[in-house]
Amino acid sequence: MDLATVSPKYQVVIPKRVREQFGLSPGQQLQVIALPGRIELVPSQPAAALRGFLGGDNTFEREGDRL
Repeated sequence: MDLATVSPKYQVVIPKRVREQFGLSPGQQLQVIALPGRIELVPSQPAAALRGFLGGDNTFEREGDRL
């Protein structure tokens, strides 16, 4: 188990092993989720990374343009 210490400025350094495991990079944003008895940090994905994740066949037909 890795440990992190809260600095006097309330900053936390994520251990190198964890940063590498999750592919974190400097400046990347994390969602902070407060749960009963624990805090979770979840990496946020930029909108560009989410592009196409709902891909697949459409079940509708697009109408032509109307004038």
